[in-house]
Amino acid sequence: MEKIRLELHYYGRVQGVGFRYWAHTQAIKANVTGWARNEYDGSVTVQVQGTKSQIASFMEGIRHGNRYIRISSVEQQQIPLDPTEKRFGVRY
Repeated sequence: MEKIRLELHYYGRVQGVGFRYWAHTQAIKANVTGWARNEYDGSVTVQVQGTKSQIASFMEGIRHGNRYIRISSVEQQQIPLDPTEKRFGVRY
């Protein structure tokens, strides 16, 4: 199956509520690579790489986050693959 890479920007109550660690857990479950990072504007940027079905599974898991996470909107765009990436990480 062909891999793709998306950059996702999550807005809402996504900082200080364990969002990046929830993303890490969902990435392991969906078997995708990438990273999650807090932004200065209060959003979280996530880059995720895998097949379309793996990424769909990851995004579905994110939508059903812990009770503190409240996503108001998500922006996404496809970006070039990172062939060297081996895992999903949390960036600081």
